[in-house]
Amino acid sequence: MLRLLYLIAFLIFAAFVGILAYSVPSPDLIAVVVFTLALVGWDCYRTTRGPRN
Repeated sequence: MLRLLYLIAFLIFAAFVGILAYSVPSPDLIAVVVFTLALVGWDCYRTTRGPRN
């Protein structure tokens, strides 16, 4: 259930920043959006991965 909520939140956030990057097609902004999505994706993966050993 937690993974589903993280997936929904990630998709909504990705849609928001995707619209922003599409509306303002600056290469710098697109780089920041890609980096931000990578960090959010990594955080979601690390959080939902389970208990650490």
